[in-house]
Amino acid sequence: MAFYSRRNFLKTGLAAGALAGSGTLPLLAQRQTATDLVPLGKSGVRVTRLAFGTGSFSGQVQRQVGQEGFTKLVRHAYDRGIRFFETAETYGEMHKMLGIALQGIPRESYQLMSKVTTRPGVDPRTKFDELRRLAKTEYFDIMLMHWQHTSSWPTDTHRWQDGILEAESKKVVIGRGASVHGLPALRQVPSNPWLQVAMIRVNHRGTRMDAEDYDTDGLGNVSEVVSHVHAARKTGMGVISMKLVGEGTFNREDRQKAMRFAFRNAGVDCVTVGYKNTGEIDEAISNLNLALA
Repeated sequence: MAFYSRRNFLKTGLAAGALAGSGTLPLLAQRQTATDLVPLGKSGVRVTRLAFGTGSFSGQVQRQVGQEGFTKLVRHAYDRGIRFFETAETYGEMHKMLGIALQGIPRESYQLMSKVTTRPGVDPRTKFDELRRLAKTEYFDIMLMHWQHTSSWPTDTHRWQDGILEAESKKVVIGRGASVHGLPALRQVPSNPWLQVAMIRVNHRGTRMDAEDYDTDGLGNVSEVVSHVHAARKTGMGVISMKLVGEGTFNREDRQKAMRFAFRNAGVDCVTVGYKNTGEIDEAISNLNLALA
């Protein structure tokens, strides 16, 4: 019996050694990182967990570094593994600046998200074509309806929803969604079958987050926001966190806590952060890697 046990022990040990040598140990989970490509809900789009945002104070911070400086930031982020870049119609010249910064990089190697303002009297098709020209791209991986801040937004935006669906049918857009501000708007997200992606304000302090008044200077309701994020994720919706660092007001310790909270407590798929120098990009990658460790 002792010989039998030893023989099986040796066989098991040899098998484990072979697996270890081949790098395929089944019990060792692969470490997650900020630059992993992950599915963004049911949109069919895969993005890096960390995005490059261009909307710090509506793009003012990014515009102030100038085109040359901004291009260096974008290229640094790309070289560090960030493959998800996002902007919005209301961020001034940022579609144009981002298009110039990304020029020459293979389009299939990164994902691009735009946010469109759902103004009345504007033709969605014309607007999407304008934004594509500015960004020097044939398509957007994700198109969001920007700044939805009323409880009636799902019915108020039917024309834009139809316009995005038409753009999808023509491969001008791949995935669709909305960015929301305020609890009345956020409460409509989990039950909305049109949505594939939701952009939601999330951080551990409630700074610049959602409350009953979408434009309040006070703290948001963190627990309710997180409950809606969980509910949206359960439906298969992808969630992107914005205002992660309190619109630039957090110190290093709180920036680290915000990353941990977004992924460990809220359970978002992706976070977007705006940057004004390469050090901020490196720190955000480090903070997210630490949060995922």
